[in-house]
Amino acid sequence: MKRLNDGHANSTKIRLPARSPACSPVSVRPLLAAALLVLTGGCANPERSRDLGNPAVPPAVTAVQVCSNCHGVDGNSVSPNFPRLAGQQAAYLNAQLENFRSHQRSDPEGFEYMWGISRKLTDAQIKGLADYFSRQVARDNPGAAGENSHSVAAGKEIFEKGMPTKETPPCQVCHGMKAEGMANFPRLAGQHKDYLKKQLLVFRDTEGRPGTPMKQITHLLEPGEIEAVAAYLQALPAQ
Repeated sequence: MKRLNDGHANSTKIRLPARSPACSPVSVRPLLAAALLVLTGGCANPERSRDLGNPAVPPAVTAVQVCSNCHGVDGNSVSPNFPRLAGQQAAYLNAQLENFRSHQRSDPEGFEYMWGISRKLTDAQIKGLADYFSRQVARDNPGAAGENSHSVAAGKEIFEKGMPTKETPPCQVCHGMKAEGMANFPRLAGQHKDYLKKQLLVFRDTEGRPGTPMKQITHLLEPGEIEAVAAYLQALPAQ
C-alpha cells in the first residue's frame, strides 16, 4: 500500500487568506485618529464647550450651552420651575452662585440642580455669568395673563405697605418700588409665581437659605398672602 505521506507533493497545505489592506494596522490608524478628532473636537473648542471645569470657556458660551437648558438663552425661562434671570441684579446672582458652590444654599432645587453645576466654577466664571444674565432684557411674564385680579390687588397692598400687625415690612423697601431689585436684593418683577411661592415657603419653613432677613419677614405669612404677593410680582411689567 502506498503511503499517503510520501513526499511533499501529496502533503496537505493550509493557506491562510491574505490580510486585507483595509484591516492592516497602518491603515486603521488614520481612521482612529479621525474618529477621536470628531469625538473630542466639540470639547476642545471653547466656543462650543460645555465643560464647566474649564475657565477658558467664555461665560457667555457657558450661559448658552449649559444654563439655557433651564433658564433660556436670554434668561427669560419658560418653565415656572426655574427662575427668570434676565435683568437680575448682578450682585445677587454672584452671591447665589457662590452660595450654591459652597452648599450654603440648600433648598431642594438648589442642591438638586445647582450644587453640581456650580462645583467647579471659578470666581471669574461666576462673575461672568452674573454679568451676562444681568445684561439680558427681561420680558413680561406670559403666565400673568388671566391672574385673579383680587389676588393681585391684595399682593400689591402687601408689597407696597407690608403687614404691620405681622411685623412684615413693605417688600419695596428692599426690592425697589417696581420690584427691580437693588444690589444683593433680587429683582422680583415678572418672576414666576410658582417659583416665588416655593422660595417664600423655603424662607418661612426651612433653613435652606440662611443669611437673609427673609426668615423673620415670612414667618407669619399665611398661604393666601404668599399666593397674593407672588401673583402680584409675576404680573408686574418687566420694564
